[in-house]
Amino acid sequence: MTGIITYGTYIPRFRIRVREIAETWGASADDVTKGLGVLEKSVPDVDEDTITIAVEAARSALSRRRVDPDEIGAIYVGSESHPYAVKPSACTVAEAIGATPALTAADYEFACKAGTAAIQTCMGLVKSGMITYGIAIGADVAQGAPGDALEYTAAAGGAAFVIGTDDPIAMINRTCSYTTDTPDFWRREGRNYPRHGGRFTGDPGYFKHVQGAAGMMLEEMGSAPEDYDYAVFHQPNAKFPRRVAKTLGFSDEQIRPGLVVPHLGNTYSGSSLIGLAATLDVAKPGDRIFVTSFGSGAGSDAFDIEVTDAITSGVFDRNAAPGVTQLLADPEYLSYATYAIHKRKIVME
Repeated sequence: MTGIITYGTYIPRFRIRVREIAETWGASADDVTKGLGVLEKSVPDVDEDTITIAVEAARSALSRRRVDPDEIGAIYVGSESHPYAVKPSACTVAEAIGATPALTAADYEFACKAGTAAIQTCMGLVKSGMITYGIAIGADVAQGAPGDALEYTAAAGGAAFVIGTDDPIAMINRTCSYTTDTPDFWRREGRNYPRHGGRFTGDPGYFKHVQGAAGMMLEEMGSAPEDYDYAVFHQPNAKFPRRVAKTLGFSDEQIRPGLVVPHLGNTYSGSSLIGLAATLDVAKPGDRIFVTSFGSGAGSDAFDIEVTDAITSGVFDRNAAPGVTQLLADPEYLSYATYAIHKRKIVME
């Protein structure tokens, strides 16, 4: 069975409180935090970008389980914030983790679901027998223009998943996707910050596509929400995933372990993948996990995942790398001015 062999996460230690951003722009801090359900967000260090985050996430995954670098046949990095317009992030990741040059590598873009699209690609290559292992990464240093609504949640972080058939710690039973041309969010070439359709981001953006993919998955699997122990939905804020979970019939208890956005923010391509990683951090053999990503533009990928005995066996060591809860602990808080330097909103000569 094709599934997750190992996984890893990276989140920068720096944070800025949403209240700090709101007060900078003269907004009501209480209204903003209550409306979004987000208290703080992660901020990259001045020398961190999508590539460094992707490398650290991949190294974390490989520290939990021995994988022969010569058998890694594909690396795909999904992101909205690749450092280069022309120069793949995936090649640098491959070199940094010691993977053989005999592999296929590419960067993916599909707003916040590029990381789950990378997982699907790795699944296809593994199932076809073309490769032994593929690494799918979702990582971002998300952008939000100063004073824009996106700035309150646009965060930094990523997760890496090694896909293969060798005693997976979690089998991917099925995946499906739901895609339409819905331009609720976009960034043109050469622009530093994305633009968005405001109220259209919820509907017909997020809710139509998440519910579309999730509904397809439940129908194709012949399953119901109560058949799953956990559920993870893309989390641009804390409000949307709670609402869509309730609409679909999932409980607060099912989404709680993976709902990390209140203290992390929206890591764009890393969002649903970090939520999945946080869930795998506490999952037990036999647990079933329902995952649905969302990417503006717009589309959603859904997954039915079942945790195996390998997650507690000797081949995989969950404690060999920090989990999501550990990475969120003991943050260093920044003022808005320092945050602006970290995010290069202010460039110091």
